[in-house]
Amino acid sequence: MEILNLFSGTTMQMLEQGLRGSTMQHKAISNNIANVDTPNYKAQRVSFDHVLQNELAQVKINAHKTDRRHFDYKSSTASSPMIETQKTTYNHNGANVDVDVEMAELAKNQIYYNSLIDRLNGSYSNLKMVIRGGS
Repeated sequence: MEILNLFSGTTMQMLEQGLRGSTMQHKAISNNIANVDTPNYKAQRVSFDHVLQNELAQVKINAHKTDRRHFDYKSSTASSPMIETQKTTYNHNGANVDVDVEMAELAKNQIYYNSLIDRLNGSYSNLKMVIRGGS
């Protein structure tokens, strides 16, 4: 008989990864707001491509080689998901943080995070209902 792992479902894993990405984005935005008056500070963003590559790098893939000349599969090395915006300057001190843009990004990220938490709570509620026998 196979033991079922209730928390290994794709939905739970995707929600967890979404929360992880949203948390990284929140840290980047908070850093930007905190450094609005820091001379020559460049705003940072979380790159979705880098986050995706980091997640894929954690996935173990066993490639089947049909010929000895085939290369071994190696996942790419993880890199930082933070990207600095270099080409703009908004402030007299050389910094490029626009507080209005950062606050809008923070609000958008908060809505995204809350929706992920609501969905995660819904998944746990469904699991709880199943455990209790539908009542």
